[in-house]
Amino acid sequence: MEFSAEQIAELLGGEVEGDSQVSVSQLAKIEEGKTGSICFLSNKAYAKYIYDNNASIIIVNKDFYLEKAIKSSCTLVRVPDARLAFTKLVETYHQYTKKEPEISDNAFIDESAKIGINCSISAGVVIGANAKIGDNCVLHGGCQVLHGSSIGNNCVLQPNAVIGSDGFGFAPNSENDYQKIVHLGNVVLEDNVEIGANTTIDRATLGSTIIRKGVKLDNLIQVAHNVEIGENTVIASQTGIAGSTKIGKNCMIGGQVGIIGHLTIADGVKIAAQSGIGQNIENEGETMQGSPAFGIGEYKRSYVLFRRLPKLKQTIDRLENELKTLKEKF
Repeated sequence: MEFSAEQIAELLGGEVEGDSQVSVSQLAKIEEGKTGSICFLSNKAYAKYIYDNNASIIIVNKDFYLEKAIKSSCTLVRVPDARLAFTKLVETYHQYTKKEPEISDNAFIDESAKIGINCSISAGVVIGANAKIGDNCVLHGGCQVLHGSSIGNNCVLQPNAVIGSDGFGFAPNSENDYQKIVHLGNVVLEDNVEIGANTTIDRATLGSTIIRKGVKLDNLIQVAHNVEIGENTVIASQTGIAGSTKIGKNCMIGGQVGIIGHLTIADGVKIAAQSGIGQNIENEGETMQGSPAFGIGEYKRSYVLFRRLPKLKQTIDRLENELKTLKEKF
């Protein structure tokens, strides 16, 4: 489908600078713009690509300053936030081009499972006994929603996500073996949740592992039994969350973060990538970094010191030698 600059500006609440009737039918990165395509520029680090760009339309922030002329064939659409505007445009484009929802004949769905309306379920999906899938959900190939799991409305499960696997629970016995702890609970995903590819969410021992509405989980994340993740929290790839930890709403957690079990993390907390969380975070909105993690202000001050440790060690060695010489002399 084709859209004119005028139509796009109206959709995004923007202003056209150039030919309002020029039309586009493709989306492209700012580095790869070509005739008939539309790009966006929000990060100033990529500004250099705008001046020799062949794209027909480029979305930019209202306050973006052109240091020199761009090609006359390129029209700008100025908006308050170029990145958000392009996201909205992509979603609109997706709505026009997406296929009608369908359930593949090669999906396995237990007879006792309940599936909502307008769901798209791809080949290789497994939906277990007594599982529930809400309306308008998309389950990509190979993902599994195991017995008793409950998925809300408008949820997306990327390929090979596993919802409701057994938790990692074993107890040593008198024979010095490990006795498996049976997990009788389930997993609950509320509305508007997205789960990344190869992410696993374990069922609760008793009760539910709960992913609240609006949560977005990246690929390759492990969520253990009885964890609760609050509304609109986002977590990046390769993070692991141990059992029974409660994470607040509107948190942002970077990649490769490790969080031990039975902790409470307050609302609005930000955790930098590769941090290790070993104690409760009680202050709302706090930013943490390091392993073990502590407040980011203190971390940055400490980093100034420990990055200089080799030089400080050399200074200490020199002073010790000088002191030894002085003692021998006097």
